[in-house]
Amino acid sequence: MGRLQKRLLLHEKLVSILGSSNVYFQPPANVQMKFPCIIYKRNGDNPQYADNGPYRNTQRYQVTHVDTDPDSGVPDKIAQLPLCSNDRFYEADNLNHDVYSLFF
Repeated sequence: MGRLQKRLLLHEKLVSILGSSNVYFQPPANVQMKFPCIIYKRNGDNPQYADNGPYRNTQRYQVTHVDTDPDSGVPDKIAQLPLCSNDRFYEADNLNHDVYSLFF
């Protein structure tokens, strides 16, 4: 499966977790986002080596859930994804941001 197909599969999973189409991949500054939403972007990779050469490379994404509700259940659903870990939580502009690292 190619990189684009895997990212589109991740996009579909995030849409089903959020329950709406407010999922954005590396949105440009001029995009007007609707909340609650999930914003995700590439954030490196994790190559694995054998015999001194790479044999598998897993993409790492930064996934951010943005919501006005600090008690939303969506972060718990994101945290249940395999190879996902919580990085931090912060509040900005009266919006709650839960940030995760996800290998997919």
